[in-house]
Amino acid sequence: MLVSTRVHAVAFDVLETLLDLTPLGARLETVGQPARLLQPWFLRFQRDAMALALSGDSGTFESVARQALRTETRHTVTDDDIDHVLEGFGQLPAHPDAEPAVRLLSEAGLRVGCVTVGSATNTARFLERAGLARYVDEVVTAAQAGIWKPAPSFYRMAAYQLETSPENLALVAVHAWDCHGAKRAGCLAGWCGRLEGHYGDVFTEPDVSGSDLVRVAEDVLRLS
Repeated sequence: MLVSTRVHAVAFDVLETLLDLTPLGARLETVGQPARLLQPWFLRFQRDAMALALSGDSGTFESVARQALRTETRHTVTDDDIDHVLEGFGQLPAHPDAEPAVRLLSEAGLRVGCVTVGSATNTARFLERAGLARYVDEVVTAAQAGIWKPAPSFYRMAAYQLETSPENLALVAVHAWDCHGAKRAGCLAGWCGRLEGHYGDVFTEPDVSGSDLVRVAEDVLRLS
């Protein structure tokens, strides 16, 4: 298989792109909260993290996630409840299309990375458990970068860590806002429609898109 001269490295978003958050719903239920709280909690977490970044501040994954869960539950959870839910991040499974997509790009000769606002420890555990660690060259976290996505410097740091330039790095994500951030930073972007269904028209168009990660990976390799 020929590797595109335009794409030297690919960085996969982790939360919701490679990693399935669904089992956290069961953990919410065990502490007396409805499983449906998972989505609004995670959206609040993302929003609060971005708000901190926009104001020039930053917070750890755990501190922002804890506060978002307290707020979303109207302060009806205890610290022990929150501990139980957050411990689930270290045990989440990969989506079925994650391993074949990551393996395809790695075996084609591209450098492969992961970019995440999650913790380095939980990400490392996830990659090992899902059989992805052997294909991943670098993991870049918000804590390492000192800023959260979608700040342009985050994607540029990912390119640096993967030993390439932004224009030769392709981000792959299920979030249109993440792809938009990569494009604004001068990178390429591949969007997977598994989560959102349709790409938001307020965002810069990705270079490739597909219904699952394998199709996106195949199209990334075809970029010229």
